[in-house]
Amino acid sequence: MFNKIKESTLSIFPVALIVIIFSFTPLYKLDFYDRVVFLVSSFVLIISMSLFNIGIDYSLSLMGEYSSSALLKLGKLSILLLSVFLMGFFVTIAEPDLMVLAEQVSSILNKTHLIIFVGVGVGLFIILGILRIVFNKPLSQLLTISYLILFSLSTIVYELDKYALISLSFDSGGVTTGPITVPFIMAFGLGVALTIGGRNRNENSFGLVALSSVGPIIVVMIMAIFSKGDLSFHTRTYSLQQLCKTGQIFYELKRLIFDNSFEVIKSLLLMFVFFIILQLTILKLPIKKMIQIIIGLFITFIGLVLFLSFAKMGFLPIGLKIGLQLARIKKIYVYPFCFIIGMTVILAEPAVHVLIKQVDNVTSGAINYKSLLIALSFGVGVALMLSMYRIVHNFTLLYYIVPGYVLIFILSYIVPPLYTAIAFDSGGVASGPLASTFILPMAIGFCSALNGDNLVLEIAFGTIALIAMTPIITIQLLGFKSFIYKNLSYMSSKKKILKSDDNHIIYFDLNFE
Repeated sequence: MFNKIKESTLSIFPVALIVIIFSFTPLYKLDFYDRVVFLVSSFVLIISMSLFNIGIDYSLSLMGEYSSSALLKLGKLSILLLSVFLMGFFVTIAEPDLMVLAEQVSSILNKTHLIIFVGVGVGLFIILGILRIVFNKPLSQLLTISYLILFSLSTIVYELDKYALISLSFDSGGVTTGPITVPFIMAFGLGVALTIGGRNRNENSFGLVALSSVGPIIVVMIMAIFSKGDLSFHTRTYSLQQLCKTGQIFYELKRLIFDNSFEVIKSLLLMFVFFIILQLTILKLPIKKMIQIIIGLFITFIGLVLFLSFAKMGFLPIGLKIGLQLARIKKIYVYPFCFIIGMTVILAEPAVHVLIKQVDNVTSGAINYKSLLIALSFGVGVALMLSMYRIVHNFTLLYYIVPGYVLIFILSYIVPPLYTAIAFDSGGVASGPLASTFILPMAIGFCSALNGDNLVLEIAFGTIALIAMTPIITIQLLGFKSFIYKNLSYMSSKKKILKSDDNHIIYFDLNFE
């Protein structure tokens, strides 16, 4: 627990420190109540993230590994694929991040329909991911085809004058890979890869999260094509100062804890029921191991409910308030501030630490976790800066997404496949709870103050999509650096051998009796 608290403190503390320090500058102002609520929320986030990480180690990660092992033992591909679809669907429709996004756009699209469509998209593309591992197909090829389909659908949506929904579609892909979905899917993919992944088992261990992000974008694009209704967005704000003075802050916190408890229980319960069926029919794990998993689920539940509740209580209104105030200053100061905020916020995403741990385990430390974290942080910092630039100059998300993914797919055929797989999964985990409860509200507030609510859906949304895209590029560039270094070392060694004289050659006399 001490080690987990230490890790969580190093993740949350920089975010809290930077937000508080900048509140004393001309960039934005926070009153006494804002600072108190934000600092209390930050402290609770440290404890809750620690509990969440402990619980994940003893619950969802083990459940994913055991489930994949049990289904593979049956030797029936059809049962495996059906089970994978159901698991992907159930875990997605109760993903808290998706709930947050669906609630924010409920006036535009039917909340239930959006959640179901996204769940179907995740389930279908996890099936593709498992088939990729089974038949040992390159991830880059499958992703290239998927994104070609995606961009074709984007063109149709744009031509139908529904381009405001393009940003929402890409954001839907980002929020599906949240704190519950990622640990289970990554552990499941790891179990399948280690069993049937062959000689490419390391790179096959990654990629399911990436595909889980693509599926929802495609199905929401299809939903957007046939959607009808008003696309106007209304920014909803509330004052922490007023809530504190009237005593409503405790009522609001109680409501958040209750709502989040229901959502998290629904998610964990669906996965646990499925796991119990496997336990009774195939697994037959010892009672001691099942008790350990149940305790781990309970700890995960407590940690995640506290994390989501206090993130929404302390971070969402502060993010919105900061965004509203940033619109009043010179934009040249906004970009470096957003870059710094983006670099630090990524450290507080729970799923990021799950990914880094798996990368370390799979590669046995061959990929330095510090380099990976720096690449992730830099990518998210650039994403937030680009998003604010887009809001200021008012242009479509496609001007970023299309050239960005063209570069990504060019790099995917150059860098080692392992780096490509890790890069795409990194893009998925970067867009977690803080992206939807702090970064996106900040973009919404900034856009609302600058351009009015009528452009929020078109311009402010898409921020999560950029957070999911830019880390892919930065980590692939990390892989490109490794590729260049490896080739230069090979050429240098070859050159030395060719330049060496005959005196360095040893001759062996094989004519002996």
